[in-house]
Amino acid sequence: MREFLGKVEDIICAIALVFMTVLTFANVVARYVFSASFSFSEEITTYLFVLLSLIGSAAAARRKAHLGFTAIVDLLSFGVRRAIAAFGYLLAFLFSSALFWYGISMVQSQIRHGQVTAGMQWPEWIFGAFVPLGAFFIAIEFLFLFLDEVTKREADGK
Repeated sequence: MREFLGKVEDIICAIALVFMTVLTFANVVARYVFSASFSFSEEITTYLFVLLSLIGSAAAARRKAHLGFTAIVDLLSFGVRRAIAAFGYLLAFLFSSALFWYGISMVQSQIRHGQVTAGMQWPEWIFGAFVPLGAFFIAIEFLFLFLDEVTKREADGK
C-alpha cells in the first residue's frame, strides 16, 4: 500500500506541475501574441500550487527529505535519537491529521455556504478539497515513518 500511495503522490505532483506549466506558458503566449490573457489561469495555477505543495510535502516525508538540523541529535545515543525521531514523526502526524480534519470542516462550510471562486465562479469546495486530500497523504506518510521508527532495531540504526 505504501508504494501505491507513493506512486499516486508522484502522479498527482507530475500532473499538477505539467498543467501549471502549460497553462502559464499558454497565458504568457496569449498575452504577448494576442494582447489578451486567460482570466482563469492565475486562479487555477494558485490552487494547483496548493495541491502540489501539500502532495509534495507527503512525497518529501516519504523520502525523509524534509529539512532538519541534526548536529546535536547526531551526538546522542541510538535510543535517544530514535525516541526523538519517533516523537517528531508523531507530532507531524498529529498536525497533518488536524489539518485533514479542519480541511474537511472547511470544505463542508464552503459547500454549506455555496462559496464560489472569485474569477471562474466555480464552487470553492472543488479546490478547497485539495487541503484535506493533501493532508491525508501527509498524515499517512508520517504515520508510516512513525511506525518504522518505533519498530526499528538497534542493528538497523547503525
